[in-house]
Amino acid sequence: MRHIFEYENFEGKQISEDLAYHTENGISLLESVFRIESESWLSLVNEAREAFHSGQINLTDDEIWLIGTDVGQKGIYEGVEVLLDVPFVEVDEINEAQYRGKKVNLNRPFRTPSGPRKFAVYTKNEKGNIVKVGFGEPGMRVNNADPKKSRSFRKRMRCETPGPKWKPRWWSCNVGRYAKLLSLSSSRPW
Repeated sequence: MRHIFEYENFEGKQISEDLAYHTENGISLLESVFRIESESWLSLVNEAREAFHSGQINLTDDEIWLIGTDVGQKGIYEGVEVLLDVPFVEVDEINEAQYRGKKVNLNRPFRTPSGPRKFAVYTKNEKGNIVKVGFGEPGMRVNNADPKKSRSFRKRMRCETPGPKWKPRWWSCNVGRYAKLLSLSSSRPW
Protein backbone atom coordinates (compact mmCIF):
# COMPACT_ATOMS: atom_id res chain seq x y z
CA MET A 1 0.00 0.00 0.00
CA ARG A 2 1.43 3.41 -0.93
CA HIS A 3 0.78 6.75 0.65
CA ILE A 4 -2.66 8.29 0.35
CA PHE A 5 -2.51 11.92 1.29
CA GLU A 6 -4.85 14.84 1.85
CA TYR A 7 -2.89 17.77 0.42
CA GLU A 8 -4.81 20.73 1.82
CA ASN A 9 -3.52 20.53 5.37
CA PHE A 10 -3.71 18.52 8.53
CA GLU A 11 -4.69 20.06 11.81
CA GLY A 12 -4.45 23.54 10.30
CA LYS A 13 -0.84 23.11 9.18
CA GLN A 14 0.41 23.18 5.60
CA ILE A 15 2.19 20.07 4.43
CA SER A 16 5.89 20.52 3.90
CA GLU A 17 7.27 20.45 0.39
CA ASP A 18 9.51 17.54 1.44
CA LEU A 19 6.66 15.24 2.54
CA ALA A 20 4.60 16.21 -0.49
CA TYR A 21 7.56 15.34 -2.78
CA HIS A 22 8.04 11.93 -1.17
CA THR A 23 4.31 11.23 -1.32
CA GLU A 24 3.78 12.35 -4.92
CA ASN A 25 6.76 10.32 -6.14
CA GLY A 26 6.04 7.21 -4.05
CA ILE A 27 9.35 7.47 -2.20
CA SER A 28 9.40 5.52 1.05
CA LEU A 29 10.68 7.09 4.26
CA LEU A 30 13.25 4.28 4.25
CA GLU A 31 14.49 5.26 0.80
CA SER A 32 14.34 8.98 1.42
CA VAL A 33 16.19 11.52 -0.70
CA PHE A 34 17.68 12.80 2.57
CA ARG A 35 20.66 11.28 4.34
CA ILE A 36 19.55 9.18 7.29
CA GLU A 37 20.07 11.05 10.58
CA SER A 38 20.18 14.43 8.82
CA GLU A 39 17.92 17.14 10.24
CA SER A 40 15.84 17.06 7.03
CA TRP A 41 15.25 13.29 7.32
CA LEU A 42 14.39 13.53 11.01
CA SER A 43 11.91 16.35 10.31
CA LEU A 44 10.37 14.30 7.50
CA VAL A 45 9.91 11.27 9.77
CA ASN A 46 8.42 13.41 12.55
CA GLU A 47 5.99 15.06 10.13
CA ALA A 48 5.00 11.67 8.65
CA ARG A 49 4.46 10.30 12.18
CA GLU A 50 2.16 13.21 13.02
CA ALA A 51 0.25 12.91 9.73
CA PHE A 52 -0.15 9.14 10.13
CA HIS A 53 -1.42 9.38 13.71
CA SER A 54 -3.90 12.06 12.72
CA GLY A 55 -5.21 9.77 9.97
CA GLN A 56 -4.07 11.88 7.05
CA ILE A 57 -1.72 9.36 5.39
CA ASN A 58 -1.35 5.62 5.10
CA LEU A 59 2.09 4.06 5.39
CA THR A 60 3.63 0.75 4.42
CA ASP A 61 4.37 -1.81 7.15
CA ASP A 62 8.07 -0.88 7.03
CA GLU A 63 7.26 2.81 7.43
CA ILE A 64 4.92 2.05 10.33
CA TRP A 65 7.78 0.16 11.97
CA LEU A 66 10.03 3.21 11.47
CA ILE A 67 7.63 5.74 12.99
CA GLY A 68 7.00 3.27 15.83
CA THR A 69 10.60 3.77 16.94
CA ASP A 70 11.85 6.93 18.62
CA VAL A 71 13.46 8.21 15.41
CA GLY A 72 13.39 11.99 15.36
CA GLN A 73 12.68 12.24 19.06
CA LYS A 74 15.26 13.88 21.30
CA GLY A 75 16.03 13.64 24.97
CA ILE A 76 18.43 15.15 27.48
CA TYR A 77 21.38 13.01 28.58
CA GLU A 78 23.84 14.52 31.06
CA GLY A 79 22.68 18.00 30.08
CA VAL A 80 23.12 17.42 26.32
CA GLU A 81 20.30 17.00 23.80
CA VAL A 82 20.68 13.63 22.02
CA LEU A 83 18.74 11.64 19.44
CA LEU A 84 16.88 8.76 21.07
CA ASP A 85 16.92 6.26 18.22
CA VAL A 86 18.31 6.29 14.72
CA PRO A 87 18.17 2.82 13.17
CA PHE A 88 20.56 1.80 10.38
CA VAL A 89 23.33 4.14 11.55
CA GLU A 90 26.56 2.42 12.46
CA VAL A 91 28.20 3.65 15.60
CA ASP A 92 31.60 5.20 14.80
CA GLU A 93 33.03 4.64 18.24
CA ILE A 94 34.25 1.17 19.06
CA ASN A 95 33.21 -0.14 22.44
CA GLU A 96 35.87 -2.66 23.34
CA ALA A 97 35.51 -5.17 26.14
CA GLN A 98 37.01 -8.46 27.28
CA TYR A 99 35.23 -11.75 26.70
CA ARG A 100 37.03 -14.83 28.02
CA GLY A 101 40.38 -13.03 27.91
CA LYS A 102 39.91 -11.77 24.34
CA LYS A 103 39.24 -8.15 23.29
CA VAL A 104 35.90 -7.83 21.50
CA ASN A 105 33.77 -5.02 20.07
CA LEU A 106 30.40 -4.59 21.74
CA ASN A 107 27.15 -4.36 19.77
CA ARG A 108 28.79 -4.98 16.39
CA PRO A 109 27.31 -8.16 14.92
CA PHE A 110 29.43 -10.41 12.72
CA ARG A 111 29.04 -13.55 10.63
CA THR A 112 30.02 -16.87 12.20
CA PRO A 113 31.14 -19.15 9.35
CA SER A 114 31.69 -22.19 11.55
CA GLY A 115 29.39 -21.33 14.43
CA PRO A 116 26.12 -22.91 15.42
CA ARG A 117 24.36 -19.70 14.33
CA LYS A 118 24.62 -17.51 11.21
CA PHE A 119 25.53 -14.34 13.14
CA ALA A 120 26.81 -13.44 16.59
CA VAL A 121 27.38 -10.30 18.64
CA TYR A 122 29.02 -9.44 21.93
CA THR A 123 26.85 -7.35 24.22
CA LYS A 124 26.17 -6.73 27.90
CA ASN A 125 23.40 -8.53 29.75
CA GLU A 126 21.20 -7.12 32.53
CA LYS A 127 23.96 -7.74 35.10
CA GLY A 128 26.57 -5.88 33.02
CA ASN A 129 28.44 -9.04 32.03
CA ILE A 130 29.73 -9.46 28.47
CA VAL A 131 27.86 -12.24 26.65
CA LYS A 132 28.07 -13.67 23.14
CA VAL A 133 24.64 -13.84 21.50
CA GLY A 134 24.20 -16.09 18.47
CA PHE A 135 21.25 -15.52 16.15
CA GLY A 136 20.05 -16.48 12.69
CA GLU A 137 19.66 -19.94 11.23
CA PRO A 138 22.65 -21.12 9.15
CA GLY A 139 21.67 -21.88 5.58
CA MET A 140 18.70 -19.49 5.65
CA ARG A 141 18.62 -16.18 3.79
CA VAL A 142 17.64 -12.82 5.27
CA ASN A 143 14.69 -11.92 3.01
CA ASN A 144 13.82 -8.59 4.59
CA ALA A 145 13.45 -6.91 1.17
CA ASP A 146 10.37 -9.03 0.37
CA PRO A 147 7.34 -7.37 2.05
CA LYS A 148 5.34 -10.62 2.32
CA LYS A 149 8.22 -12.56 3.89
CA SER A 150 9.05 -9.58 6.06
CA ARG A 151 5.51 -9.43 7.49
CA SER A 152 5.53 -13.16 8.13
CA PHE A 153 8.88 -12.98 9.93
CA ARG A 154 7.80 -10.00 12.10
CA LYS A 155 4.65 -11.81 13.13
CA ARG A 156 6.39 -15.14 13.79
CA MET A 157 9.21 -13.54 15.83
CA ARG A 158 6.89 -11.05 17.62
CA CYS A 159 9.14 -8.16 16.54
CA GLU A 160 6.79 -5.51 17.93
CA THR A 161 8.19 -6.54 21.35
CA PRO A 162 11.68 -7.91 20.62
CA GLY A 163 12.82 -8.05 24.23
CA PRO A 164 16.19 -7.00 25.64
CA LYS A 165 19.35 -6.52 23.59
CA TRP A 166 21.08 -9.55 25.11
CA LYS A 167 18.50 -11.91 23.58
CA PRO A 168 18.74 -13.39 20.06
CA ARG A 169 15.23 -12.24 19.13
CA TRP A 170 16.22 -8.55 19.50
CA TRP A 171 19.12 -9.00 17.08
CA SER A 172 17.08 -11.06 14.62
CA CYS A 173 14.33 -8.43 14.55
CA ASN A 174 16.86 -5.60 14.08
CA VAL A 175 19.22 -7.27 11.62
CA GLY A 176 18.45 -4.63 8.95
CA ARG A 177 20.14 -1.97 11.08
CA TYR A 178 23.44 -3.78 10.61
CA ALA A 179 23.16 -4.68 6.93
CA LYS A 180 26.50 -3.18 6.01
CA LEU A 181 28.36 -5.00 8.82
CA LEU A 182 26.74 -8.31 7.93
CA SER A 183 27.00 -7.90 4.12
CA LEU A 184 23.25 -8.10 3.64
CA SER A 185 21.74 -6.98 0.34
CA SER A 186 18.92 -5.00 1.98
CA SER A 187 19.00 -2.60 4.92
CA ARG A 188 15.21 -2.57 5.17
CA PRO A 189 13.83 -3.53 8.56
CA TRP A 190 11.82 -6.69 9.01
